[in-house]
Amino acid sequence: MKFFRQLCIILAVSFIGEILHFFIPLPVPAGIYGITLLFIGLETKIIPKSSVKETSDLLIDIMPVMLVPAAVELMDSWGVIKPNLLKFAAATVISTFAVMAVSGLVTQAVIRLKAKKVNTK
Repeated sequence: MKFFRQLCIILAVSFIGEILHFFIPLPVPAGIYGITLLFIGLETKIIPKSSVKETSDLLIDIMPVMLVPAAVELMDSWGVIKPNLLKFAAATVISTFAVMAVSGLVTQAVIRLKAKKVNTK
């Protein structure tokens, strides 16, 4: 029953993200609205971490299984991908390094901010 309640909380936040996506005319996926709302809810303690912990751990554990349909679709689209393979590979490598660099810089900034907070107390 605990998993069901936790899943309902996660789905409710995702549904609110869908509603925001419908009403806000920005090119932002509904999932981004939902995950942002969940993050804000967890950080502000509106949603206690214990109220979604076990179900979120389960969803993270099964995430690779959720990627299988996308991989199968890529195999079905091989005829379209093959002539542009170099472009796709270059875009993948460049975007991977860009994400790694931005993630690293943001992480360093957060660590510095936390260190400043600790030193000022």
